[in-house]
Amino acid sequence: MKTSNYLACPECDLLLHRTFPVAGEKVHCPRCNYLLHNPRANSIARTFSLSLTGLFLLFPANLLPIVGIKVLGNSHDGTLLSGSVTLFNEGMWGVAILVFLSSILFPVLNIVLALLISGHLYFNRANRYLSFWLRALKHIEEWAMLEVYLLGIIVACVKLAAMAELKFGLGLTAFVLLLLVTVMLSGSFDSTLFWQRIEQLNSHEKK
Repeated sequence: MKTSNYLACPECDLLLHRTFPVAGEKVHCPRCNYLLHNPRANSIARTFSLSLTGLFLLFPANLLPIVGIKVLGNSHDGTLLSGSVTLFNEGMWGVAILVFLSSILFPVLNIVLALLISGHLYFNRANRYLSFWLRALKHIEEWAMLEVYLLGIIVACVKLAAMAELKFGLGLTAFVLLLLVTVMLSGSFDSTLFWQRIEQLNSHEKK
């Protein structure tokens, strides 16, 4: 596969010569000033380390109790999964599915795909599914909304604080750390660099 020497501005469709800026430089479209490329330093290594960290945080964030509620001597611990299950049992299937997808499934897929892609590129391992994984990642990351779920937890805790005794578990700490990791992961991910490296690996594989 031969990389094209041209690229089209996604905003105004102006055909431009492809450039390869270094970290710290920004490439703007000369017609509409759209930001075409803003390289991140050590993007592949940082993405690999952050996604690996996120993978370890997924287990405590999803399995350990986030908030414990004690009312009239009865205690109940809530986890990410139990929230979706409770909504499903209450008949709110649509909301339960949406919460499950946005707070559990899509964040898990987002981290796993980022780990697979960055791991292959970091160790210079070609894979015919790299392009598919990268396209899937760009679609999935738009639906991974951990920050919305965290906002829901805060609102629920504020409302329940007046009527019940609350106890915050280790799951909440892991969840907040996971949210920070996903934010840093999104900021360090340089999709243009990743596409370039995938094209290079594919071209070397075919030689």
